[in-house]
Amino acid sequence: MKTHEEIGPESFATSRKLKHLIDSGEINLSGNRNLKIYGKLSCGSGKRMKRSNRVFFASEHDALAHAYRPCGHCMREAYLKWKSGN
Repeated sequence: MKTHEEIGPESFATSRKLKHLIDSGEINLSGNRNLKIYGKLSCGSGKRMKRSNRVFFASEHDALAHAYRPCGHCMREAYLKWKSGN
């Protein structure tokens, strides 16, 4: 899990670093630190969250290991499976 604080302050250089991490595959999912929800980087719900609440994950396994749950919008099947307890 990576937080915005670990990546750096809001700046052009930080945006480039974040893009590099996404392009290299080190970041595949984002999450909300307060709500403990993770989802796809393209999720509309995730794009609306505050920058300070955003965290990043390399994989679903990484997000689940940090006790985050799947987003009900962009990861519907995973969410339903999580909700049913399977």
